[in-house]
Amino acid sequence: MSGNLEDAYVASETPMVYYVNIHTALEQLRVKAEETKTAGPRVMVVGPDDVGKTTLCRMLCNWAVRSGHLPIYVDLDVNQNSISLPGTISALAVERTSLVDEGFSVDSQISYHFGLKSINDNPVLYRKLITALRDTISLRSEQIMASLYSGVIINTSGSVKDEGYKSLVHTAEEFEVSIILVLDQERLRVELKRDLPDYIKVLSLPKSGGVVLKSQDTRTQNKNLKIHEYFYGTSQKPLYPHSIEISFNEVNIYKIGAPQLPDHLLPMGMKSEDNSTKIFAQPPTSQLINHLLAVSYADDVDGDDKSSIIETNIAGFLVVTKVDQEKGTFTVLSPQPKPLPSNVLLVSEIQFVDLK
Repeated sequence: MSGNLEDAYVASETPMVYYVNIHTALEQLRVKAEETKTAGPRVMVVGPDDVGKTTLCRMLCNWAVRSGHLPIYVDLDVNQNSISLPGTISALAVERTSLVDEGFSVDSQISYHFGLKSINDNPVLYRKLITALRDTISLRSEQIMASLYSGVIINTSGSVKDEGYKSLVHTAEEFEVSIILVLDQERLRVELKRDLPDYIKVLSLPKSGGVVLKSQDTRTQNKNLKIHEYFYGTSQKPLYPHSIEISFNEVNIYKIGAPQLPDHLLPMGMKSEDNSTKIFAQPPTSQLINHLLAVSYADDVDGDDKSSIIETNIAGFLVVTKVDQEKGTFTVLSPQPKPLPSNVLLVSEIQFVDLK
């Protein structure tokens, strides 16, 4: 560790005993799953912001790998995603322990584009993506038995009210979770226990005393650092991105979803159309500068029905640095040279100013 020390102390009480006991119980369930050729434990970690959800997930994954298992780690936090960039939901097969400076190896990750900063901005799209990710994970588990027995560990958003709560219930149902670990909020435990089937065990755990509340500035810095490292790497493992020029007619740029018009702005008797999962063509204008573009694996679809784009995972990201209307081109920062994996690009509200 390096840097200035703000404070140092030895805690008299620690929740680590509870966390280790959870791991021990999960190990017993994995052993039983392998003996009976059934699915291993599916664990969902929930709680408000800044209670240590990501850290607990990382520990549970690390302990599982050290015990010889191959769990699948899922991160549904679109604001501070620990697997991919902000604005996505992601999953990966954990094949080695997480390194302090690098985290988990992301070679086998899969990500879906959400493109917004909060799940409350488009909860319908968010829940649709959760179902798509569930389908992909189920397919992998059927093909790789070690992953089936090892189970799934799901990290969730800190949004636990209203649409956020509905998304937690949706996640539990879609992934058929067997255990929910609630950090530092008894009321949430009671609500989930009330609204979910009895076979799901809902347990309360204390948060670590070392958890620190993050300011909005800190969250923004963490996002920018995550995106910077995606393109430029770290001081130990630097990367060298490419600045490439793309013609307008080389690619098709889309945006998923649009705000719903208030009913009072519509003609009498008409109701606003739900555009939560509608695909809109996005012209390449200067408004795209500094925005992330997700490169979709989807094949471009002719006609109005482009719904398959939503449920197709993404290959990577670009950042728009310049738009030249006269030449009909735009310039992007890309982790690799041309050609792009696909000509379907999806606009994200997440922005990154490339200061090198």
